[in-house]
Amino acid sequence: MIKAVVFDVGETLIDETRIWSRWAGRLGVSSFVLMGALGGMAALDRPHAEAFQLIRPGFDLDAEEAAWERDDPDGLRNHFDADDLYPDVREALAALQAAGYQVIIAGNQPRRAYGALLAMDLPADSVHTSEGWGVEKPQPEFFAKVAAVAGRGPGEILYVGDRIDNDVLPAAQAGMRTALLRRGPWGYLHAARPEAAAADLVVDDLHAVLPGARRLT
Repeated sequence: MIKAVVFDVGETLIDETRIWSRWAGRLGVSSFVLMGALGGMAALDRPHAEAFQLIRPGFDLDAEEAAWERDDPDGLRNHFDADDLYPDVREALAALQAAGYQVIIAGNQPRRAYGALLAMDLPADSVHTSEGWGVEKPQPEFFAKVAAVAGRGPGEILYVGDRIDNDVLPAAQAGMRTALLRRGPWGYLHAARPEAAAADLVVDDLHAVLPGARRLT
């Protein structure tokens, strides 16, 4: 029986549209160009960072982030805040807590995302980031950390995310149940693949997670 539900962050809880639009402005291209390049990377199973290289060969992501911070120290830049939450997040997480489920947020995010997520005061029992843990998905150690902070056996945990490669398959290999969310470029593309059958649930929004969790025994 599922006792804990764990959520990825980007394109699961957080709509990254504003982040990528600001990146497009920084690169000097339209949002359409950058979004199209990102979609291409998603379709080809290539890292999203390669979209920057496609647009600007030789692009140094770390150097550009540092320069952007110097240019706009008080701006959001490539960060997010509560305005970037998908509309179903608060209600869906609160419903899970009210139903007695432990709710955890744990995704591949920089350390600074921890403070941003805490500031949102979401209905969650704990919040964790990959940088804070020193390990990223899809590494098995990440999902071992998830089980440890939940204090549950892997079979009692439902991991919810938008990707097969980073979320569904490694979580399942760790013994967890999984839900693939059809949201964001990776979510829609991955849900259409045969490998999506590896997920215990394929859902269109977060409201579907609670009834799905109840069906998993």
